[in-house]
Amino acid sequence: MEGKQEIRRTEDENHEVEKSGERKQCDHEHEHEKEQKEQHPLPLMALNHVSRLCRSVKDSMEFYTNVLGFVVIERPHAFDSFDGAWLFNYGIGIHLVQSQDEQRLPSDKQGLGPMDNHISFQCEDMEAMEQKLKDFGVKCMTRTVEDKDNNTSIDQLFFNDPDGFMVEICNCENLKLVPASALGKIRLPSCRARKQS
Repeated sequence: MEGKQEIRRTEDENHEVEKSGERKQCDHEHEHEKEQKEQHPLPLMALNHVSRLCRSVKDSMEFYTNVLGFVVIERPHAFDSFDGAWLFNYGIGIHLVQSQDEQRLPSDKQGLGPMDNHISFQCEDMEAMEQKLKDFGVKCMTRTVEDKDNNTSIDQLFFNDPDGFMVEICNCENLKLVPASALGKIRLPSCRARKQS
């Protein structure tokens, strides 16, 4: 009888050791997965395009090509079921889509407010850009924001495209990017990464 109990105790101990080993293996695999996720951020590279609804694709194309220097690129035939155009420059695309519903477009085509939705383009010569806007008769609002903590300032130009969507031109590159929390998680384009270091 004692022999059977001894064998059973040994089997139970072996079973517990196996279970403990499985738990350790599971914990180890979980830690490994966690490390991999931290080492391999999302496979995102950059902003690809901004899509804009238009009252007139033709008018918007003229604005973005003449005023902002975008280039019309070929749009795949798969998108021929609706009127639109694809533009590209500065590493970003703008996709124009003919609106079928006036209610979806901004009602105020003249209002400018820096605290409203807008897209922003980095600029290396703010004076030249302001002059270009004046040459095209584009009404704009200018402002300078002082960053006393970093002893620098940011110049901004705000204006609307033909449909009332706001656009900003700035020299925000003057500001150094400092992560508020997720230290080391910011992925910069290589040219921006060199400037930050």
